[in-house]
Amino acid sequence: MVTIHDVARAAGVSPATVSRVFNGGNVTPARAHSVQQAAAALGFAPNRVARSLRKQRSSVIGLVIPDIGNPFFTSLARGVEDAAQRTSLSVVLCNSDEDTDKERRYLEVALGEQMAGVIVAAASRDRTDLGPLIERGIPVVAVDRRPHEADVDAVMVDNHHGGEVATRHLLKSGYRRIACITGPEGASTSEERLAGYRAALRTAGHRPESADARAHVRHADFRVEGGRLAMRELLAMPEPPDAVFVANNLMTIGVLEALREAGQEPPDLGVLSFGDIPWASLVRPSLTTVELPSYELGRTAAELLLQRMSGGSSALQTVVLRTTLHARESTAGPRG
Repeated sequence: MVTIHDVARAAGVSPATVSRVFNGGNVTPARAHSVQQAAAALGFAPNRVARSLRKQRSSVIGLVIPDIGNPFFTSLARGVEDAAQRTSLSVVLCNSDEDTDKERRYLEVALGEQMAGVIVAAASRDRTDLGPLIERGIPVVAVDRRPHEADVDAVMVDNHHGGEVATRHLLKSGYRRIACITGPEGASTSEERLAGYRAALRTAGHRPESADARAHVRHADFRVEGGRLAMRELLAMPEPPDAVFVANNLMTIGVLEALREAGQEPPDLGVLSFGDIPWASLVRPSLTTVELPSYELGRTAAELLLQRMSGGSSALQTVVLRTTLHARESTAGPRG
């Protein structure tokens, strides 16, 4: 029978290094790859059940995200999985649907199964409770969204900066009545992107706190239908907006559908999506987007989690990644 010592000899590493690879320890990607190649060539399969009993914790991590149907979270999940696979950890994917009750049940499963760690994109800034996991000593990393006052490592997007850059771009293109369709009230991503939008307006001399400006803000559900309904409401205003900053990619699809129904199209009514869409450059007019580093968010979150799982006791970290604006035809400015 092939043993851990056989794998170590074949890979040119110590048995301790092999053990760390298969137990989620801190190992360089190159060494982890060598060990995995040697194990595959020799037909070595670690006894996961026995290992879990020794560690009193599984070799599985949980990933809780709000919407697997959103390409942003699909890419994020791939980043998590690719990083986890390098240390032979398995990933269980849980879809909360922005529902805190459903999210809580998944977190209880992670606790009951003594998962090795959990990565979570919180359904709510105020109501997501990571306390039970933290109290039990299960490592947790917040990704994309962090619950209020949660003492965990986190990987975030600079949503405020991205929203501010996007709105400044619309102003520079000549739009003046700029609306914002953001996500659910209380979600950190919704509030931060909205705050960036308001900051850009304020810098340009607008009054985002005025009644007229507040009327141009809509909270929706980060889904296609939410974007469609919000855009219909904005178009029905006595003085509709001449541009709209949409705080996620799925709602942007709904916005474009509502504009088509109303016989309007960009750039006469400018559209800017916070979150890229795979076909953004192919539609006509092509769609201006803020690209989010979704894969890097997932990969970085998994690497932070692996550090905690290996016994790292350093101070909590918050990694903030920047967005990239891709200006295209949908924000070319109002014609005429």
